[in-house]
Amino acid sequence: MYDFNLEGAVKEIKAQKAKKVLLHLPDGLKPKAKEIQNELKKKINVEIFIWAGSCYGSCDIPGEAKNIGIDLIIHFGHTKWRYD
Repeated sequence: MYDFNLEGAVKEIKAQKAKKVLLHLPDGLKPKAKEIQNELKKKINVEIFIWAGSCYGSCDIPGEAKNIGIDLIIHFGHTKWRYD
């Protein structure tokens, strides 16, 4: 139903040389979080955390992530962003 573009996520993780990655999903997609985490772990050896707090969109970035040493936040949403 959704295309999470996990290959793109892996590419970005590698480009950023991230060691700790946080998955940030809105409530409607949180049931898919563990599946996304497992698929990413198959493709790349990094620590992947799931944000369980609120997420009201890509502008609602969890500032607390810096306190636990997160290198990269990957936000998944319901709607594609357009890059014009």
